[in-house]
Amino acid sequence: MNFLNAKTVWANKEFIPFKLCIASIYVIIGSYFHNFFESYYVLLFILFGISVVWTVALWLKKMKSKN
Repeated sequence: MNFLNAKTVWANKEFIPFKLCIASIYVIIGSYFHNFFESYYVLLFILFGISVVWTVALWLKKMKSKN
């Protein structure tokens, strides 16, 4: 469980996929209550999936480079 305690330094540009990930899931949750975004579910889920994979890949790359 050492990976939960590891500290890394992130540049501002590396937070872009993380912010996209958080923003897309926020819109998905918010759109559950509104019909306006209903036609964008597929696009939002695709954006969320890509940004999650991208963020995890960046995090793993940083963790490997530190070791």
